[in-house]
Amino acid sequence: MGRAVRVAGLAACGLLAGSLAACGGSATAGSGGSAGSAGSAGSAQTITLYNGQHEQTTQALVTAFEGQTGIKVKVRSDSEAVLTAQILQEGSRSPADVIYTENSPPLTRLADQHLLAPVDASTLASVPARYDSPAEDWAGVSARVTVLVYNTRALSQTQLPASAMDLANPKWKGKFGFAPSETDLQPVITSITRAHGRAAALAWLRGLKANAGSNVYPDNETVIAKVNSGQVQIALINNYYWYPLRLQLGAAAIHSAVAHLAPGDSGYVLDVSGAGVLASSQHKAAAQKFLAFLVSAQGQAIIAHSDSYEYPLRPGIAASALLTPFSQLSPAPDTITELGDGLMPLSLLQQAQLG
Repeated sequence: MGRAVRVAGLAACGLLAGSLAACGGSATAGSGGSAGSAGSAGSAQTITLYNGQHEQTTQALVTAFEGQTGIKVKVRSDSEAVLTAQILQEGSRSPADVIYTENSPPLTRLADQHLLAPVDASTLASVPARYDSPAEDWAGVSARVTVLVYNTRALSQTQLPASAMDLANPKWKGKFGFAPSETDLQPVITSITRAHGRAAALAWLRGLKANAGSNVYPDNETVIAKVNSGQVQIALINNYYWYPLRLQLGAAAIHSAVAHLAPGDSGYVLDVSGAGVLASSQHKAAAQKFLAFLVSAQGQAIIAHSDSYEYPLRPGIAASALLTPFSQLSPAPDTITELGDGLMPLSLLQQAQLG
């Protein structure tokens, strides 16, 4: 699900001018033939997907797309940070045809380097324009929102902070836990920086580090498990990490709950997952069809009913009934452009010695 990559690892992977050879990311093969070539079965094409999203949901999408179109998809799954670094390193030689990420900053970074192709207008029209690339070179597919998750045996809802900024207060020392190496934290840092300034965001990160103490974990799945077990009382995390745990353990074994921050709080961030076709793709028509499928009614229904508990962005496709209705969310008013390319929050994480 979440794919943690430490900031030091990001630097080694080339996002901060390091060497890709340090990444060592492994490939997960989906169905299909060799990368960047025609499929072996008849005249069927094969496209290569660099996948930074949930593997199970992506595989369900790939299976349905292959069945509908006959186009084969070879999937390489890894952290969106590692995959973005690889594309930056590969440039026009990349075997990838499509990249699919959890968050918008990696796509913005690739777009800024002119590595993505324009998306078909009909695909962009399938979701509201505010969730697509302003330059129209990647498409928004689904969304998640940052929430508080708290242990219900240790805290009541009335004891929860209204703002993410309050989590840096010493009152949460030893009670807070997080996974700063997860890329999901980066849009939150950007939003807080926009609202309060760089110095305040850095102080906030240092406060989180002090309050977490030994409760710093490699991934968000661990954070959620620690909150549910009571080893951590509270965390700031994307909504889709808690619901799979509830599904896995069953309601009787859940001792945690989700709560929203105050409307518009800078820590209450709507994260957009998206996909783009590489400008270097040798199979752009097939790759564009895959993007179109992701935002089609069928593709969005697959996302809505998957175990990743994300919000489909196509109007008329409802998310899981377990989630707060999309229309009732009140996140910070950050645009895709304002959430940036992710490099600024990486710098702040390093300064806070969380990398």
